[in-house]
Amino acid sequence: MNRRKFIQNTALTGAGIATGVAAISCKEEATQQLEATDTSAEALVRPSYISISTWNTERANSTSGELLAQGKPALDAIIEGVAIEEANEKNTTVGIGATPDREGNVTLDACVMSPEGDYGAVLAVENIVHVAALARKVMEETPHVIMASKGAEEFAYTQGFKKQKLLTPASEKAWKEWLKTSDYQPEINVENHDTIGMLAMDTSGKIAGVCTTSGLGYKMKGRVGDSPIIGSGLFVDDEVGAAVATGMGEEVLKTVGSFLVVELMRNGMSPQKACEEAIQRIVKKGARYKDFQVAYIAMNKAGETGSYAIHEGFTMMKYQEGTSETIVSDYYTKKEK
Repeated sequence: MNRRKFIQNTALTGAGIATGVAAISCKEEATQQLEATDTSAEALVRPSYISISTWNTERANSTSGELLAQGKPALDAIIEGVAIEEANEKNTTVGIGATPDREGNVTLDACVMSPEGDYGAVLAVENIVHVAALARKVMEETPHVIMASKGAEEFAYTQGFKKQKLLTPASEKAWKEWLKTSDYQPEINVENHDTIGMLAMDTSGKIAGVCTTSGLGYKMKGRVGDSPIIGSGLFVDDEVGAAVATGMGEEVLKTVGSFLVVELMRNGMSPQKACEEAIQRIVKKGARYKDFQVAYIAMNKAGETGSYAIHEGFTMMKYQEGTSETIVSDYYTKKEK
C-alpha cells in the first residue's frame, strides 16, 4: 500500500469511528433525556393518588382519598379511613357494634403493612375500637409483628387507647335472638361480609394496606380468620402492588390468597386477572364454593386496580383524583347462569 492510500484509509476509519462515537453519544443523551422526563409506562399511567376498599364503605374510602390528596402518606390515610367504619355502630362486622361470637363476646382482628414491607397485627382483641391503629402500634413500637387477646389489649392501654364496650344494645339484642336457634348458616354477602380492607397509593407512589374486622358472626370462641394474617387477608409489596381479601376467611387462608394475587401481578398479570386467578384457585377445589363468598381487590404500581368475587353482590370503592366511585365486581358464578 502506498503512502497516499494509507492516509486515505486512515482518514476513512477515523471518520467512521467519529461517526460511531457521535451516534453513541446522541443515544446516551437521548436516554438521559428520556429518564429525566420519566416517560415510563408507570409514570404515564399512574394517578397522582388512589384509595380502594372492600364493600360499600364510601365514607371511609373517601376520607382516605381526601387525606391522600392533601399529601398524607398512604399508611396514615388508610388508618384514618378504616377508623370511620370501626366507629360505626351500624356496621355489624367491624369495630364497635360488631356481631359477637357464640358466647356474646366481640373480638376484633386487624393488620397493616407499610410500603417498607413492615407488618403488624392484633388478634382476638376485646374492648378496643380502633384495632387497625393498634396493629400499627405493634408494628412500630414493639419488636414483634403479632400480638393477641389480653396481651394486645394490655399493650393498647400503654399506648393511650381507651377501654370501651364493643357489644352495643343492638348487637346484644341480635345475639340473644340468635341464641334461640343457634343456627350457624352464614349467608353469602351477609355474615361473610366481614371485613373492610383498604389499599392506597400516595402522591409519592408508595403503597400501604390495612384490614380490620370482627370476623364471622357468631363464630366459635377463639376463632381467627384470614384478615390479620399476612399474605392471606392482606399483602403489600411496594415494588409490585397490593391485595386484600374479604369473605370466608378459612378459604382465603388455605390459598394464601392476597400473597398469591401480588405474586401473579409480579409475573405480569393485571390486578383484574390476578384477582380472577386467585378465585379460580378456590373454586376448583370442589363445589363447596357455592355456599360461601370470597372476593379480592388489588392495585399495582401503575395505579391499575381490579376486583373479583365468587358470587354476585360484591362491590369495591375507588377514590381517585377527587372522585369517589362504586365499582360492582365481576364474579365467577356468572359463568354458570
